[in-house]
Amino acid sequence: MELTVLGGCGAWPTRTQGCSGYLLVCEGFRLLIDPGYATLPALLEHADPEQVDAVLVSHGHPDHCADLNPLLRARALGDASPPPLPLYALPGALAPVLALDRHGMLAHAWRLHEFTAGARFEIGPFTVTTLLLPHFVPNAGIRITDPRGAVLAYTGDTGPSPQVPLLAREAGLFLSEATHPEAVPPADAEHLLSARLAGRYAEQAGAARLVLTHLWPGTPHEEALRAARAGFSGPIAVAVPGQILDVGTARH
Repeated sequence: MELTVLGGCGAWPTRTQGCSGYLLVCEGFRLLIDPGYATLPALLEHADPEQVDAVLVSHGHPDHCADLNPLLRARALGDASPPPLPLYALPGALAPVLALDRHGMLAHAWRLHEFTAGARFEIGPFTVTTLLLPHFVPNAGIRITDPRGAVLAYTGDTGPSPQVPLLAREAGLFLSEATHPEAVPPADAEHLLSARLAGRYAEQAGAARLVLTHLWPGTPHEEALRAARAGFSGPIAVAVPGQILDVGTARH
């Protein structure tokens, strides 16, 4: 199971990278996770629009799903005529982005599968387990297991919760939101995570590796890494476009 980072910027894209977006590949199956603002150009470096096999979205904020619209346009209006793209999301999460074009224009390009947080289901070779995590809107933490037992855990966007280390338990790779390095401002403290707390959760979970994502635009990476290292003894990185990560297995 291999994860390619398409973007990892929180809130809005910068000159150098898009927002949250990840391509997970196993046995030739391409699962696009959270196609946020400005992630489609990065995706096109690795796959054509018609080669995406399914899309999984953690929550409905546009920095996690806005580029679903141009992806569907490319599939619906291009020459390849691929089958409808399976979309997996919480109820109502994709309604705004799916309504951006005139009614029916892209309807043949997608097939929506809505799930409730806490559900477990299959997407291609992957087993997906979800947990409800606190955010400004309903957000599903996502745990993906491949046929060999390797585990990717991804928070989407979340505030502090005892569910986070459960989600990441013995994951080969823990992809965690880390909007602020040390402390989240009080107004957002229930809905977003710090890099310091992400490191602590990764250690509690026994995760093999921690990758920090959704950093506030302009945050120095070293500040986030330093904060996370205070709590986590394993390898840590910040998600940057083009990064290709072998999900691997848990620490022993």
